[in-house]
Amino acid sequence: MTDDRTQKEGAAFAHRSVLLDAAVDYLVSDPEGSYVDGTFGRGGHSRLILERLSEHGQLLGIDKDPEAIRAAEQLAAGDARFAWFHGSFADLDQALQSRSWETVSGVLMDLGVSSPQLDDASRGFSFLRDGPLDMRMDPTQSPSAAQWLAEADEADIADVLWRYGEERFSRRIARMVVARRDEEPLETTRALAELVSEAVPKKEKHKHPATRTFQAIRIFINRELEDLERGLKIAAERLLPGGRLVVISFHSLEDRVVKRFMRDLAKGPRMPKGVPVTAEQEASEFRLVGKAMKASAGEINDNVRARSAVMRVLERVKNDKSPQGVA
Repeated sequence: MTDDRTQKEGAAFAHRSVLLDAAVDYLVSDPEGSYVDGTFGRGGHSRLILERLSEHGQLLGIDKDPEAIRAAEQLAAGDARFAWFHGSFADLDQALQSRSWETVSGVLMDLGVSSPQLDDASRGFSFLRDGPLDMRMDPTQSPSAAQWLAEADEADIADVLWRYGEERFSRRIARMVVARRDEEPLETTRALAELVSEAVPKKEKHKHPATRTFQAIRIFINRELEDLERGLKIAAERLLPGGRLVVISFHSLEDRVVKRFMRDLAKGPRMPKGVPVTAEQEASEFRLVGKAMKASAGEINDNVRARSAVMRVLERVKNDKSPQGVA
């Protein structure tokens, strides 16, 4: 997700969503349509979407984070076209059911952790600020990062660091975590960051040694990739003809999932070898819109976190058929 610039600690978190204008330009094709902002954050994309909608348009904002939902409640109080749902975009079916929507004109997903979350030390997402080792996007869910590290097997910790962080020293880090927790629980971001710095023998230039570890644990604790795969599938199923799925990702693991999902849908159903295929069967219900888009140099200059952003767009093709499910 990727909301950006933060004010001084103790003040309200201000931000401008990455690829804001481009994402909304691609998303909104029908001013009177029904849209979903799958990662509301602090409402940057949602506010611009509402500006593009007519009085008959509708928007549903979804977010796991209770802080984001508080911001969504304020927006809903001032604009009857907007409603909110507390949950993940993996819960999109339930979210749409809450509005009695069968289909939508577009879905936006702005993935990952937001700047307000990163910059709030009490959330425990960043090794740059000392705070409780939490990392939950929804603090009402369990376990926290500290709880998981206190109980997980060494092999499971190593597997998570390798699978979700591509950390090549995952076994060394896991071994040190287990040894250290026997002496004293790992309860703060600083404690974990210092442990990882000790465990990693070779440092990457311009990259904190704890970067991959924090990313991996956060993705695992929040089930980010599992939620992404489920959310993408439901979103594609619910698109109206001409409707678009717009996804902004911020690291290679996310982007691989999105790229593969959109590419496979755009190619259409795969038929077994030797089975006759008609032209109608070959046609896909979906198409890719443009190429992967990245933030401009100016946007990156304003917000360094935008440098890793990649946006991809999938559209359900307009035809005479009613929307069908995605296999």
